[in-house]
Amino acid sequence: MTEKKKSSVHCRSRFRILSGDLIALGPGKVDLLESIGREGSISQAARERHLSYRRAWNMVDTMNQCFKEPLVVSITGGKGGGGAKLTPTGEKVIQLYRKMGKKADSATRTEWKTLQKLLRRATGGNEQ
Repeated sequence: MTEKKKSSVHCRSRFRILSGDLIALGPGKVDLLESIGREGSISQAARERHLSYRRAWNMVDTMNQCFKEPLVVSITGGKGGGGAKLTPTGEKVIQLYRKMGKKADSATRTEWKTLQKLLRRATGGNEQ
């Protein structure tokens, strides 16, 4: 039985939400929010996303500044130390961002199928 190879050519919608000069939200920030939701810690989420703690903390700080309500809050330490958690607004922002991406993908499906026919087949290398 032959296994059908998955195409390495794909199209992905990626939104950047700007607030003045700041990127309030983008794909990396949403990924970080999801990791914080899973891990309950900015430092653990940073490790999962291969970011420095400082970079992750700055991303969270920027998001919290740009939204009316914080997306991530600190949990005070106890025996196991502190942590972080998503607020209801943080969870809502993730859902809305992901929904926007799905709608954009759906809205551009016809054009993507036509564009795909014009592309060379990907060889799996780092061709540009």
